[in-house]
Amino acid sequence: MLRTNLATRPFYNDRAIRFGLAVGVIMVAALTVFNVLQVVSLNRRNAELSGQAQLAETNTAQLRDKARATTQSLNNKEVDAIQMSAREANQLIARRAFSWTDLFNRFEETLPADVRITAVQPQLDEEGRLLVAVTVMARRAEDLNAFIDQLEATGAFSDLI
Repeated sequence: MLRTNLATRPFYNDRAIRFGLAVGVIMVAALTVFNVLQVVSLNRRNAELSGQAQLAETNTAQLRDKARATTQSLNNKEVDAIQMSAREANQLIARRAFSWTDLFNRFEETLPADVRITAVQPQLDEEGRLLVAVTVMARRAEDLNAFIDQLEATGAFSDLI
């Protein structure tokens, strides 16, 4: 029997290394395909959104032109008349929304014994706010000051006197 080695180089078992390299190459290829698909998808989505943005800008420009044309076509006298009517309607609503019961209840809660209310007069100022003028009689100035201080303390009244 022959005991000589006829191989010119030694045998190395490199199957594990080749398998690892093959898995690595496959993973890199799969990730590359995934990235390419993502880039294509995102480019398509970007194109859609750009188109929608362009359409929205076009619509905005058209609406601005319409608004400008409408504003120019309005007669200033008509606009002033409409504003005056709206102001009157708002004043009527404010009058109805004012609670006289609440006002008199607050007077009753804060009125000292030596102070008498002699007149209550509602008035509208230039801005359409409802002002209430209250005339009172007191025996002493200290009683009147106490009434004013108690009204201010409720937080419901402002600009007293």
